[in-house]
Amino acid sequence: MNDGALDGLRVLDLTRVLAGPLCAMVLGDLGADVLKVERPGRGDDTRAWGPPFVAGESAYYLNINRNKRSLTLNLGEERGWGVLAELIEASDVVIDNFKLGTLDRWGFGDDWYAEHAPHVVRCTISGYGSSGPRAGELGYDFIAQAESGLMAITGEQEGEPMKLGVAIVDFCVGLFAAISILAAVEDRHRTGLGQQTEVNLHDTGLQMLAAIASNYLISGEPARRYGNGHPNIVPYSTFTTADGELVVAVGNDAQFLALCETLGHPEWAADTRFARNEDRVRHRQEIESLIADRIATRTRADWIEAMSAVGIPNGPVNSVAEALSSPHALAREMVTDIVHPTIGSFRSLGLPMRMSETPTTIRRHPPLLGEHTDEVLFELGYDEDTVAELRADGIV
Repeated sequence: MNDGALDGLRVLDLTRVLAGPLCAMVLGDLGADVLKVERPGRGDDTRAWGPPFVAGESAYYLNINRNKRSLTLNLGEERGWGVLAELIEASDVVIDNFKLGTLDRWGFGDDWYAEHAPHVVRCTISGYGSSGPRAGELGYDFIAQAESGLMAITGEQEGEPMKLGVAIVDFCVGLFAAISILAAVEDRHRTGLGQQTEVNLHDTGLQMLAAIASNYLISGEPARRYGNGHPNIVPYSTFTTADGELVVAVGNDAQFLALCETLGHPEWAADTRFARNEDRVRHRQEIESLIADRIATRTRADWIEAMSAVGIPNGPVNSVAEALSSPHALAREMVTDIVHPTIGSFRSLGLPMRMSETPTTIRRHPPLLGEHTDEVLFELGYDEDTVAELRADGIV
């Protein structure tokens, strides 16, 4: 097996919770050597986010910290800053989600980097960025979903605004952060110098409005909730069959004709209210009501078979258990076992990125708190006596 695409890249992960750890894990999946720096005795906040726990490790923490090593370091002490300086100088990438100004206060500002670590790519993850009237405020996914407008367009039409079931803004921040880091590393090949990248929850939440934002900016019409429907495409929603929920996602007029024929009502496609997608959007309630009445007469499996046979996009609304146990998910190894020193092994999500020449791999279990502290300090040149002294003094 070839090395990962980022083999040889050293990443210092100074983050906690979700967005930053996810970003670092993605880089680790791609082959980077990721060092997670944590507070002595406590570690990443998510280590305590449970239940469920297994052998003292939370499921939340285990999900976003594979392919890392863990070093504990007391950054409330100046001696801890000295160790941090050496770690930064030995790294290619540094990711942090400290409160704005924290690293500068510890002495790690632009001037320090220019003198001591000009090669380092720095990625800062924050709530609102480093400029604007809210610069420096702390950010939280739930609040970002609310403030960005995402909750206003999520939920039933007459219901209350609703967040997604996962911390989706945090997740997308982590992915955008990883993309920005990879771009900066690529640029370093040209210039020999690192640079600062910045990703925040506020900007990312707005970006996630996607076509909804464009609809508003172009038309001036307020965005609203459509339940499981789509503002620009009809029919594109969930329907209740005789025994479960089914998603039907008709993307063009040809597919709509096929749907009408499959439902036994080809005349709907000739109706001037429904013939074109723009007509169906205007007459959403009428056509969706007709479709719903027909779909309710047969089972989900019957409709999936019939629609799939003629190329109508559709799929069941699965439970999490059904999704993770589906034949395709298992064939794609999207559920895997990870060997762990205290748990033995545990089931976890697999790798979503597949690369032909530099495969992504799970090489390391999510580390125990401080599991690699001695190993990393020895790599920096510390001897056993010095490491023992740092540990006795509560620095590591």
